Amino acid sequence: NYELCGCFCAAALFNVHTGLLSQLGRSGEKPYAPLNLVADFAGGSLTCALGIILALLERTKSGKGQIIDASMVEGAAFTGSFLWKSRKLGLWSRPRGENLLDSGAPFYDTYKTLDGKYLAVGAIETEFYNQLLKGLELDAGELPPQMSFSDWPELKQLFTERFASKTQADWLMIFDGTDACVTPVLSLDQVSSHPHNRERGSFMKDSSGEEFPRPAPVLSRTPAEPCLASDPAVGEHTVEVLLDYGYTSAEIDEMLAAGVVQCSAGKAKL
Repeated sequence: NYELCGCFCAAALFNVHTGLLSQLGRSGEKPYAPLNLVADFAGGSLTCALGIILALLERTKSGKGQIIDASMVEGAAFTGSFLWKSRKLGLWSRPRGENLLDSGAPFYDTYKTLDGKYLAVGAIETEFYNQLLKGLELDAGELPPQMSFSDWPELKQLFTERFASKTQADWLMIFDGTDACVTPVLSLDQVSSHPHNRERGSFMKDSSGEEFPRPAPVLSRTPAEPCLASDPAVGEHTVEVLLDYGYTSAEIDEMLAAGVVQCSAGKAKL
């Protein structure tokens, strides 16, 4: 009973019903919506697509088809399974915004630089954390233990002040070639020029110059071949579609004249 829903209110509703929305946000602030990535795309489209793939795989054994019940609520909840499991491990047992991966940890957050830009920090493992402290010119022996939850607010304030003392470019030079897990927060206009993305060809352009992500994952033998044509205008292919359905040219002309269908062939992007 899967329905493709493009409205943001539906995405928020599904997040509310799963409990995930209550966990998203910084400490002391209201929960924030994760765009429509969790419900519409991850919990809806991707889980539905996975269900189709699994059903097709099973059909090779049984030769039978089956109904795929892809609920957006259940899909979004299942996407957040890590959160439920992490509560028992102590990784997500504190209030919103005070846990390891929800901006509570000073070594897993974003920081503003001197020039008003941002850096993302994800130095969880000890070896990465030590590299982070080295780049920030901080002595681990003079700081509280990395996993001392009660000291995180004070440590985060220290990191905030340090990162604000230099520009983003300065910090990127300092951390270049290290395993400190410090990366720039790139805008949509910057991603294609990043060395990593440029090397892999992670972003492409269509015939009108509009940029978009390359389909993922990439298969070694049968990689996807994305269409590079511009998005069609409304009614651009009306005549072709109706002809494919068996309508005659005369019947199509009558429908066009009566306003039953719309055609904008003159706006076709050739």
